[in-house]
Formats: sequence, C-alpha cells, structure tokens
Amino acid sequence: MSKEEIAQNIFKNGFNCAQAVLTTYCSKYNLDENIAKKLSCGFGAGCARRSLTCGAVSGAYMVIGLKYGKVKQEDEGARDLTYKKINDFSDYFISINNSINCKELLGIDLATTEGQTFFNENDLLNQKCTNYVKDACIILDKMEL
Repeated sequence: MSKEEIAQNIFKNGFNCAQAVLTTYCSKYNLDENIAKKLSCGFGAGCARRSLTCGAVSGAYMVIGLKYGKVKQEDEGARDLTYKKINDFSDYFISINNSINCKELLGIDLATTEGQTFFNENDLLNQKCTNYVKDACIILDKMEL
C-alpha cells in the first residue's frame, strides 16, 4: 500500500488531515504513532478549524522537520534547510492546488457554523480533503521523505 493510500485510510478512519499525514511517516522516523496523533491533533481543519494552513500541509511540514529539523543550538544550517524544504513543498502543493490555505482550498470558513454546515452537507471531507492528504504524501515521496 502506498503512503497516500495509508494516509487516506487513517483520514477516513476518524483522524484529521494533519494526523493522517504525520502518522503515515511515523515508522520511517521512529516516532510513536500515539505521540504523532496527539502532536498533530490541533492542526486539522486549518489549525483547529480556523481555516488557516491546511492540516495536510501542516502534517507534511512536521514530517520535513523530522528529517531535517534543527536539534542543536548552533545548527543554523539545519534550520535553513528545513525552511527551504518546507518552501519547496509549499510551492509544489500550491502548483497543484493553488493554495496551502484551508479557507481558500475549501472555499469556506470552518471557523463559522455556516462553513461547518456547508462542509458537512457537501461532503468536502471526501470531495476535497482526502485529495489534499493524498497530494501531501505524493509530494513528500517525490521529495524522498
């Protein structure tokens, strides 16, 4: 099963987009799945339904951090490389989906009752969000993460 299929299955089984992406890469980076799910829980729906950065994108940023992130105070090179890889990921995601912003991707504001109702009534979870989860994993794999 491909990474995007694994992530989509996690997503369809009740976890948010950020959780689905990050959890998919846990075994590769020796990260406990429960910790990954807890860590990424608040990033779903554009950061706790604030319709900001897409949760699938945030999950991907965490995966990039797992591979390249700074762990030593003096290691500015790791920070700069992490930022570069995140910008590369973002540029690729935008080239496919025109945005990394949840509100723009969905065309609604999940911070409102109206937005949440529209999201549910129009099945945007399956119509759009599963594709963003898939795209995030495809891009990470192309980046060899």
